[in-house]
Amino acid sequence: MKTQAGALLSSIRIDRAAGRKVSVQLYMALRDIILTGGVKAGERLPASRTLAAELDLSRTTVSNAIDRLIAEGLLEARIGAGTYVSTALQGQRVTRAPRSEDPHTVTRPRLSHATRHATRHFAPRGRLPHRMQPFITALPALDVFPMAHWARLSARHWRADRQEVMGYGEPFGLSRLRAAIATHLNAMRGIKCDPEQIFVVGGAQQAFSLISSLLLNPGDRVWFENPGAIGARNALVSNGADLVPVAIDEQGLVVADGLDKAPHFRLAFVTPSHQQPLGHVMSLARRLELLEAAEDSDALIVEDDYDGEFTFSNQPQPPLKSIDTQERVIYVGTFSKSLFPSLRVGFILSPRGLVETFSQMSVSWLSGVPTAPQAMIADFMEEGLFATHIRAMRQVYEERHAALIEAFAPFAGKLDVQPTSGGFHTIGLLPGPVGEDRAVAAAAERGVLLAPISRYCLQPVAEKGVVIGFGSSTPLDIHRAAEALRGWPPSG
Repeated sequence: MKTQAGALLSSIRIDRAAGRKVSVQLYMALRDIILTGGVKAGERLPASRTLAAELDLSRTTVSNAIDRLIAEGLLEARIGAGTYVSTALQGQRVTRAPRSEDPHTVTRPRLSHATRHATRHFAPRGRLPHRMQPFITALPALDVFPMAHWARLSARHWRADRQEVMGYGEPFGLSRLRAAIATHLNAMRGIKCDPEQIFVVGGAQQAFSLISSLLLNPGDRVWFENPGAIGARNALVSNGADLVPVAIDEQGLVVADGLDKAPHFRLAFVTPSHQQPLGHVMSLARRLELLEAAEDSDALIVEDDYDGEFTFSNQPQPPLKSIDTQERVIYVGTFSKSLFPSLRVGFILSPRGLVETFSQMSVSWLSGVPTAPQAMIADFMEEGLFATHIRAMRQVYEERHAALIEAFAPFAGKLDVQPTSGGFHTIGLLPGPVGEDRAVAAAAERGVLLAPISRYCLQPVAEKGVVIGFGSSTPLDIHRAAEALRGWPPSG
């Protein structure tokens, strides 16, 4: 008489109300029992007809699950004898199934030294904002983006030749986009460069990771603004950088402080056009001082120009790259702020001495950014829509900045919001006794999200306050959110 493997049958549970298909549930249940020793190697399974009857399933569903396990080598079909657990599993299975709710049963692979170092030094960073809300940072004015133009360009692209649309993209970036970026940098940012120096990447964050993996050895000293950009900080740390917190004043990075702490540095990371998060613009004198320090130390500089297009001043300071005569500056730009974040498209403007290296790296192990968004951005720029959009957004952000200053005028002495000359965030300084964490928590209780300046710090700084975004909120929303904060922050 054939055995029916009662223990196996009683352990399987099928939930017909679950979102997962019944056939998949059965396959995974059988697979789990086999891999964790519920049935022994060489043991016979019940016939498909018997199993179907026991579980109240169709025989076809059971047969499909068994066939899949046979294909994976977990079961063996013996003609005229039935289906058996593979003898290859003898002694190779765990004694019990890991359970996600019990961390002691989960295998913990050994991590590299670099990863362990990085996880100890990462700055906290949750999901970046994706919905417009006062006073979040990093999100542009999605409500006024010219979606109709973008939809037209998208439709045009997907009607193009299939090989161009669906094949692997160019490893350095779409040639038309590289040329358009070079033209834009020359015309609007005063940076003279060739398309061959432009490398399109999957956003600024990937750019920072690539640069640090290319240039840094574990333990290399890197000047880093304090406070400074969290994403770039984590990218550098993940490649073993020894970050040196360099002070910021109203003229930007304090070069003298960097030289005092680490005169021999490998890299400096700066946001000179609109310091992240304090909002200061690096003075020309300080820029020249930084370039001189880099030359003396044979170091390179990473310039993150994340929102440099959006200046309210008639005479903005030029990018650091535009006055770099020694080819020391690696310029990083992104379309996350100038267009929208989900594009995940940014670019590296390489010094001429690194073009060959970036080229080899791109060809050897990068797959390139998807062609579709690159082609649409290239069309957007070539048709003059990008320049028009930048001009329009400057006015939008200037109006929202003015609304922010007006809305928080009654808070003077309790929260002093600092005017800024560009971008779409600024800071509000808190008086001496008020703690940042308490102020942020109290604002959250009123439905308003703010970030403390300390979140961006490698070491404590004198400024106590919050970072306030205004780009993704209408003037009306800004006033309503400020009204919700009446009587805030808490005293003491």
